[in-house]
Amino acid sequence: MKQRFTLAATIAAVLMVATPVAASATMSDDVKAINDGWAHITYEVHGSSTQTKALDKLAKDAAALVARYPGKAEPLLWQGIVVSEQANRANIFHKLGLATRARDILAKAYAIDRSAADGGVAMSLGVLYYKVPGSPIGFGDKDKARRLLKEALALDPNGLDANYFYGDFLLDQGDKAAARSYLQKALKAPHDPSRPAWDAGRRREVQQLLAKAA
Repeated sequence: MKQRFTLAATIAAVLMVATPVAASATMSDDVKAINDGWAHITYEVHGSSTQTKALDKLAKDAAALVARYPGKAEPLLWQGIVVSEQANRANIFHKLGLATRARDILAKAYAIDRSAADGGVAMSLGVLYYKVPGSPIGFGDKDKARRLLKEALALDPNGLDANYFYGDFLLDQGDKAAARSYLQKALKAPHDPSRPAWDAGRRREVQQLLAKAA
């Protein structure tokens, strides 16, 4: 299977952060602001130039969030997601550098709390490992990706993002039947009315992948 170097909607994480109950309400709100900003740019802002400028601003906000809450995994997770999205939209000369920076940020979050955000940290790191080409071009590693994505699934077995990304990984590996199973499970995940842009956007992506896996 030809390797891809696209990180769209990643990691998004991609993905929706469920901050622990123990986290302060302030940090939870601040993390959600980055989360919602990413979803808005990814799914609702049109025009590559406009999206790039908005991501640059959001990246600064994410870095400030990490500085505001040192030693916390969730802010690092969302900084990594935003930088990953920047890598996705960057030119060929900057893609790998930004992807490597995102990996290092996410690795810090994973070292702090590998189960953070219901497995979102493990999932986002796993996505990078299968989206980025392997040696000698990049640091991609399909075995690491599979381990991390399965770790995320174990923590959030019915989650929209966890099943979407594992289905995407399996499709990337050529296993269409297994991919369909996880993608169909992703669509059965409960809707999240508090994050409508992400919820609708991710489900559209699931449907698009299901068409490819048919």
